[in-house]
Amino acid sequence: MLLDVTPFKDNLPATYYDAERLVMKLGLKVDKIDCCINSCMLFYDNEFGKNDGALVECKFCQSPRYRLTKSGRIPNKTMFYLPIIPRLQRLFASMKTSSHMTWHHSNKILGVMRHPSDGEAWKHFDQVYPDFAADPRNVRLGLCSDGFTPHIQASGKSYSCWPIIVTPYNLPPKMCMTKPYMYLACVVPGPDNPKAGIDVFLEPLIDDLRRLWIRELTYDISTKQNFLMRASLMWTMNDFPAYGMLSGWSTHGKMACPHCMENGGKSSWFDHRCFMPRDHQFRKSKNGFLKDQRVVIGPPPKITSVEVCTRVSDYPKVTDFGTTVPIPGYGVNHHWTKKSIFWDLPYWKDNLLRHNLDVMHIEKNFFDNIFNTVMDVKGKTKDNEKAIKDLEVYCKRRDLELQPQPNGKLLKPKAIYTLTSEEAKAICQWLKDLRMPDGYCSNLGRCADVKTGRVIGMKSHDNHVFMEHLLPSAFSSLPSHVLNPLTEISQFFKNICASTLRVDEVEKLDKLIPIILCQLEQIFPPGFFDSMEHLAVHLAYEAKLGGPVQYRWMYPFERFMGDSKRSVQNRARIEGSICAVYVHKETSYFLGHYFIDRVLVPTTTRYEVYVQSERDPLTLSVFNLPGRHASKARQHWMVDAKEYRSAHVHVLINCTEVRPYLEFDDDSSGYIHEYFPGWFKQKVFDAEPTDEILRLRGLAQGPLQCATEYHTYSVNGYKFHIQSWSEGKKTYNSGVYVKGVTEGGADDFYGVIKHVYELFYN
Repeated sequence: MLLDVTPFKDNLPATYYDAERLVMKLGLKVDKIDCCINSCMLFYDNEFGKNDGALVECKFCQSPRYRLTKSGRIPNKTMFYLPIIPRLQRLFASMKTSSHMTWHHSNKILGVMRHPSDGEAWKHFDQVYPDFAADPRNVRLGLCSDGFTPHIQASGKSYSCWPIIVTPYNLPPKMCMTKPYMYLACVVPGPDNPKAGIDVFLEPLIDDLRRLWIRELTYDISTKQNFLMRASLMWTMNDFPAYGMLSGWSTHGKMACPHCMENGGKSSWFDHRCFMPRDHQFRKSKNGFLKDQRVVIGPPPKITSVEVCTRVSDYPKVTDFGTTVPIPGYGVNHHWTKKSIFWDLPYWKDNLLRHNLDVMHIEKNFFDNIFNTVMDVKGKTKDNEKAIKDLEVYCKRRDLELQPQPNGKLLKPKAIYTLTSEEAKAICQWLKDLRMPDGYCSNLGRCADVKTGRVIGMKSHDNHVFMEHLLPSAFSSLPSHVLNPLTEISQFFKNICASTLRVDEVEKLDKLIPIILCQLEQIFPPGFFDSMEHLAVHLAYEAKLGGPVQYRWMYPFERFMGDSKRSVQNRARIEGSICAVYVHKETSYFLGHYFIDRVLVPTTTRYEVYVQSERDPLTLSVFNLPGRHASKARQHWMVDAKEYRSAHVHVLINCTEVRPYLEFDDDSSGYIHEYFPGWFKQKVFDAEPTDEILRLRGLAQGPLQCATEYHTYSVNGYKFHIQSWSEGKKTYNSGVYVKGVTEGGADDFYGVIKHVYELFYN
């Protein structure tokens, strides 16, 4: 179907309202649903038996739906809902995305996990519902919700806003979890945190998910036929407090762990020996952990989804009562606060992984505890007086106990795992002088205060980089029996956060993490181990179920929240501002599928170079490589004979059209550099002059002796500087690494960029 898209003046929208109506025809509409002012219920109808659209007051608290003004009745509270069904149907309406919606079906490697479709949870769902798995176009979804404060009012009262985001997992890794494919489903109105009452605002989304499970007629442009699309929600992704809001299991108190549940029962998550093998020597230790205690019990049993469904089947739902209803036995036998609205989905009981532990926040909190304790940060260290008193009660560590003094005071001895003031200042100075590649992390030097020996203001990604790469070097002055476990926990997070996971390696990590935690427990006091340190013991198990953590952590959603926060221009209409800006962006993404040839500024990553999908057939491949200089020309340079020959040979051996000539001759390095250029030139000039031979003749003559030099070059999403340009800068971008062809890295190349030349060919 051809569309006349020429933007004549006569057919442009005359007003903003007309533009909105035009956009709504693309399926980009936004529904406004009235709410109870106390967030008890929504005033709307659906086909599943809810008929509250005509009510004028809340059926639970009897609060009025409207308030009277001079202009008429106005709802006291409104929620914005963006229907998810037309947004999923649009994925199949564009050639740019429809062919990618089955990527997960045909791109699998045995024993390797690089996508959620490689996890056991996905495979188990396919076995339980083979009719759903039969059509690879059926969509798998993930859901995330988190709150943020868009501004602080003059009175000092904060405003809590909670967007609900849905993302499809059918797409390949380069497209999955990117902003164009993260759909804002609704915005929970403030100003208060919805807490467990978030289920009230999820009702329209759950209704759409129930419709999608039944089937929705959809047109697939890649096959040019209609099909019945189905979709299922695989899991949710949240930080730990929001985990409790959505799952219904409270994440506060001694039974906070949603995996261990009532088998946890700890206020301090100390002593993980029960997770270790039965014959491990740590189990037999009588005083290495808790005082006079050996461990003979095994790990808490894994509770299946069906068992959880049976437990919560009779629990009250927030949507039935307008608020949470106390459940007998809470805090004693269980931590259930409600029956989550997700149990209304008919397939939810068959999901092995319903809610994900967020690796981003767990890693951040774990690192904060380690860093603040080792650096002995006042007010944040876990090695405080209260922790030492607990140590005297639960453990036998005389060297760390408080020592009475003649004046009646208690002296806290210096722990072997803490640094001195001079060592802490040395680490801060090291951070000040540290230079990292551009785009790898933020400037950590700005967080370090050398005078006080403190590091302040590190973001989540800064903690991520420090935990996985810098921690062993920063704390190298610690004794080996302290440094080794810290290095192992650093390596654990590095391995679990890898973009590609091997099933056998994940199983090893699952067995290794209890040992690492027990080694840390022999060093740090019991107060060091809160629920965040404990949750690390379940991360490898969840990685085995759900695949790489990049598809299940909060980093992309936090960036989405940041964009939403910056989009608030009208503080009196926060939710409306967020939805309006989001719909504008979504319209641009969608229309970009059809106007890609007319887009002046392609949407690429920071240093990615836009390359057209179709290459000019008259141009040699070596001149179509994705790269560009990102600076003004420094000077014109007369290349010497050695540099000239090296550059010319490099161009020849990286040209696809020249490779057939390399295959029939000696490929030793000496031959290629000394004789091949001349032999190749003679070969193509003696050959019959075809179009390709004529192009190769121009290449064989070599570049001009005069080249242009630049100090910056961008390629493959990275920016490189020459060594002299990097001097005095906070980032270091002149180092390069090229992997060799032999195993073991014997011929791997490490070097420094001295010059960046642009060669010219006739």
